Amino acid sequence: MIFLSSLLFLSTLQSFQAVEYNVVNNEPNSPGGMKFTNEIGVDYFRQQLEAASAFAWQTFRQTTAADRKNIQRVTVFIEDTVARANLDVPAYAVGSELHFNTRYIAQYSGDVKRELTGVLYHEATHIWQWNGNGAPNIGGLIEGIADYVRLKANLAPSHWVQPGVGSPWNRGYDVTARFLDYCNSLKEGFVAELNGKMRNGYSDNFFSEILGKSVDQLFSEYKARYGNRP
Repeated sequence: MIFLSSLLFLSTLQSFQAVEYNVVNNEPNSPGGMKFTNEIGVDYFRQQLEAASAFAWQTFRQTTAADRKNIQRVTVFIEDTVARANLDVPAYAVGSELHFNTRYIAQYSGDVKRELTGVLYHEATHIWQWNGNGAPNIGGLIEGIADYVRLKANLAPSHWVQPGVGSPWNRGYDVTARFLDYCNSLKEGFVAELNGKMRNGYSDNFFSEILGKSVDQLFSEYKARYGNRP
């Protein structure tokens, strides 16, 4: 349902901005590259890349080209990120490129297709989200927003923390994503509005401007709601 709705949303946006999506397997003969070909495939991943972009636009309410970054091409590379960039991570985003690690793909023992789709939604979000125009010390929030999009796409993995677990609020990833989901429950569209404000800078005051409470108060209330889980 999410995939179909994302494609429908994408079709309505193509009149505003045409984006070219590409997936390139640079290591088709490596264990991870072969696993990608056999269990995921370039065509499937390209479709999901397109759907992930549409879902991010929808989440951020970026309904016109003026709302979004001016990007005409997004490319995914399947490769050994350790050998290429000395980064032993599942994937990373740089500019309008996404790099997925064949070593991670090769060793992953679960449902690799679902896992890589979830990672793709996270990384594609990095391409389209605003980053505070280079504001310092907001890396945790940026990663949390990307994981929030993955969460709302119903692609959160089972090992993520449960609501109310973890601190501080800007620890990043699943901890921050859960907190942002709570904030969005207080005002639908909160994350979209927060992301929009981050186009030109960042301040913790954005939380109070949108929700009428400081981020520290909101996090205290969020923790209390779930029994102040550690």
